[in-house]
Amino acid sequence: MTTTTEQFADVSATTLLRFATAGSVDDGKSTLVGRLLHDSKSILTDQLEAVEQASLNRGQEAPDLALLTDGLRAEREQGITIDVAYRYFATTRRRFILADTPGHVQYTRNMVTGASTAELAVVLVDARNGVVEQTRRHAAVAALLRVPHVVLAVNKMDLVDYAEPVFAAIAEEFTAYAASLGVPEITAIPISALAGDNVVEPSAHMDWYGGPTVLEHLETVPVSHDLTACHARFPVQYVIRPQSAEHPDYRGYAGQIAAGVFRVGEAVSVLPSGRTTTITGIDALGESVDIAWAPQSVTIRLADDIDISRGDLIAPADDSPAVTQDVEATVCHVADQPLSVGQRVLIKHTTRTVKAIVKDIPSRLTLDDLSQHPAPGQLVANDIGRVVVRTAEPLALDAYADSRRTGSFLLIDPADGTTLSAGMAGASFAAVAEAAAPAADDDAEWDF
Repeated sequence: MTTTTEQFADVSATTLLRFATAGSVDDGKSTLVGRLLHDSKSILTDQLEAVEQASLNRGQEAPDLALLTDGLRAEREQGITIDVAYRYFATTRRRFILADTPGHVQYTRNMVTGASTAELAVVLVDARNGVVEQTRRHAAVAALLRVPHVVLAVNKMDLVDYAEPVFAAIAEEFTAYAASLGVPEITAIPISALAGDNVVEPSAHMDWYGGPTVLEHLETVPVSHDLTACHARFPVQYVIRPQSAEHPDYRGYAGQIAAGVFRVGEAVSVLPSGRTTTITGIDALGESVDIAWAPQSVTIRLADDIDISRGDLIAPADDSPAVTQDVEATVCHVADQPLSVGQRVLIKHTTRTVKAIVKDIPSRLTLDDLSQHPAPGQLVANDIGRVVVRTAEPLALDAYADSRRTGSFLLIDPADGTTLSAGMAGASFAAVAEAAAPAADDDAEWDF
């Protein structure tokens, strides 16, 4: 049966956008988020009253909208963002999950956490300072995480007299840098988060700018994708065998479809064993269906009684990932304890967790200029580097460029279960991968 994009139009189109904010210290990230929530009428009355009271207690006449996201006491005392703050809001056109991430170098790991599931990143720049080292760092992290849409918000335009040449110079420099990293779409918007210019409402001070406001862009940026173009992947989470009088021979494999589409009658492979069989049934919400797609939670029934357990991966027989015990990847080290060559770890990939050893750390990435520090020996907190890991059992791992879900993994300390590093299999940046592969349609490269 041939499946067209139109058949999935109702399920592939989304009304939810996940996005993250990033920027250097004091560039105004929290103020932008507060302004976005305030002007879009997404703040409850008691929340606004609490912010107004807190602002008065600090001697401020106007409410400090940054307090809407900076919830930790240390954040409010220092006027900085330390942890990732998640906010949920909606307009008549779309729902949003926002991750407000820290700007400090020592909190790079927090940005990785916040942006790892984002479809869009808003990178703020102070118009007075232009593109600084931390701006380049955040652009590089967005590129590493394969965030498909990046917004450059040139903030504090009111402090440079809303001058178009200032905005144009910053936009040109940032766009060239981000494009060199392989970021597929960059949109530059001049704003003043404090005054509200071009955040929700168009600015009366920048008639030279004819583009969208921040909210308008968030509401209209395309985040839908063709489910039929994704590599279909189904990590098995649980084996269902009731062995009851009603279902004496029932054997099903339950989990959440990570990507793509599965159909009854389709030939599939079970990895890492490589055994092939056919889908005889799909159960969703207590009913049998002929087709299921990501991110549905379903139970798949197969024609043959194959030895399958939690952690195995079901994929189309003609489109299965390679199985390997040698994982080469880029990792962001998030633990306070270092990651060293020779260290024994656990690697968690989808629903599978196996023992592994760090065989090599070939390089550590310097994000400000993208230079490689060879053979560092170890990675410390907030470091990003290349690693080679040898696993005790085979893993069915996609390249992160092909799938952010099945191309990512965690390195875990086997002693106490602490997460050590977040990993992305395959090449570091999109530009690196493109150099070794034929050009493809931009949208086809991104799998969410």
